[in-house]
Amino acid sequence: MNTKEESLACSIPTIHLNCSDKVKEAKKLRLACTNVGFFYLESHGLARDQLDEVLDASREFFELPLEEKRCISDHEMTRGYTAMEEETLDPSNQTKGDTKEGFYIGQDIPKNHALYNPAKLAGPNVWPGECGSCSISDHRKWKKIMQEYFSSCCNIGFRLQRLIALSLDLDEKFFDPHFTHYPLTALRLLHYSREESKPELGVFACGAHSDYGMLTLLLTDANPGLQIRTLEGNWIPIPPRKGAFIVNLGDMLERWTNGLYLSTVHRVISEGSYERFSIPFFYEPSFDTVVEVLECCIDVNNPPKYPRTTSGRHLLEKYSQTHADFNPHDQKGMIRNDNTV
Repeated sequence: MNTKEESLACSIPTIHLNCSDKVKEAKKLRLACTNVGFFYLESHGLARDQLDEVLDASREFFELPLEEKRCISDHEMTRGYTAMEEETLDPSNQTKGDTKEGFYIGQDIPKNHALYNPAKLAGPNVWPGECGSCSISDHRKWKKIMQEYFSSCCNIGFRLQRLIALSLDLDEKFFDPHFTHYPLTALRLLHYSREESKPELGVFACGAHSDYGMLTLLLTDANPGLQIRTLEGNWIPIPPRKGAFIVNLGDMLERWTNGLYLSTVHRVISEGSYERFSIPFFYEPSFDTVVEVLECCIDVNNPPKYPRTTSGRHLLEKYSQTHADFNPHDQKGMIRNDNTV
């Protein structure tokens, strides 16, 4: 990196969710959202021990035999395990799939529930130990760890969207109706192999992409790898920070704010000397939420750049653009959120 890039990498803002002066923190957040689209989130209420427990549980799952992991998968809802190199997030620049494997967890809606509807991304999860044999030491505890963490992330996401509303000079409860009734939320456990990334040969731990939705909360281990692309087209690292989330904005929020808030392109590069574990949590509005450019982001010199859509339609269109075999009339494959960090 050159001096300018090093300075930028070291100046990723830090936002404190539990703060005494919300207005002051909202102003800091606005600068982060308009300048870089990434920030660290601290004072979020989760203890380091709890975060470590989630990462340890994720590592335990990926240590299972491959055939056992393959059995913990629901292809209809695209929940559970996804194999190494199954995803290719930057097909125009990649010669092979991302050198990672994953495990999907979403809102757990049973098939006999009134809200069960794969066409609206609503269905059940699959869990280790509930669909065959499982070598995890205590699969019930494992499930409880993930469920509690999922719930905690939903709470953090809800509080953070309120701070975003304040940063836009809106009432802090402006977005609440879109996140109080089954928002589209997803947790992804990710394991990156030791394979060295070779961008010149089209080999990436995770191909370059922007996230589709509203917000991403990233928990990661101590190993580096995440990079963001600057407006000048350079790649700079986002170092992990113990106890903090790395947060980035998605395309939906960029659309809602008429391009004012940035959905920044990012990727993962592996040095080849270590494995990497990360857990992104995606927090999106409910499926039928109308997404229309906010009036506060429009003026005579800046008319709306995006047509009106809905949260669900926006996400499904994104899937269609990045999945060659995606069929919006087919329920299969529609739950997956292929944003990974």
